[in-house]
Amino acid sequence: MNFDSFQLENLALAVDDEGIVTVSLNRAAKRNALNAATVDELVEVFSRLPRMGARAVILRGEGTHFCAGLDLVEHHTEDRRPEEFMHLCLRWHEAFNKMEYGGVPIIAALKGAVVGGGLELASSAHIRVADHSTYFALPEGQRGLFTGGGATIRVADLVGKARMIDMMLTGRVYKGDEAISVGLAQYLVEDSEAKALEIARAAATNPPLSNFAICSAISHMQNMSALDAAYAESVVAGIVNTQPDSRGRLEAFANKTAARVRPD
Repeated sequence: MNFDSFQLENLALAVDDEGIVTVSLNRAAKRNALNAATVDELVEVFSRLPRMGARAVILRGEGTHFCAGLDLVEHHTEDRRPEEFMHLCLRWHEAFNKMEYGGVPIIAALKGAVVGGGLELASSAHIRVADHSTYFALPEGQRGLFTGGGATIRVADLVGKARMIDMMLTGRVYKGDEAISVGLAQYLVEDSEAKALEIARAAATNPPLSNFAICSAISHMQNMSALDAAYAESVVAGIVNTQPDSRGRLEAFANKTAARVRPD
């Protein structure tokens, strides 16, 4: 997998021998705040990685923070008109939709600030792994702002409408076990990047078509009526469950040579 054609200033890419791509937010001096250029790069990267054969993606931040959200200095300096900021928000939605619906498992390795737009970015990943330094917040209310990168869709889906409103109105911060209990992350560990790699390696062993369905179809079906989702699920199952890559695995199960599902 060759990244020479990418022209990136705010993101860094690396790939290992298993096809696992690491995407690093590379603005540590700004706590990896998302300026317009970084969002454009996210659109480009997550548009192309699925077609380049990425088996899984680890999303991380350089420095001590994952992402502190919208680059408020740029926003203040640009003094954008309402329609200009609306188009910027639509670009954020484009980037995050590429992530959520792209069909490649994305594991976010979290640390430090996961705040505002940083939480919107993290919520676009399929799995979130926090370390003990990680804290989550939506401080838009205190700054005279409103979420514009999908928090009303994804964060509200994770924690519920009432908790999201509380976070925005009061600046409430979640971390540690409490953050896990409300659904902001699935794992709390000492080293989020090591755990993210472990998860990515496990996901990368699945057939790509299965991963595509898991990391795309489920989100699409949540946007449908129950009747339409049931039909779509049947169609996807018909394709995925009869794929050639499934046959050897099913034969191993039938012969009792496959790994058993057991608790740790």
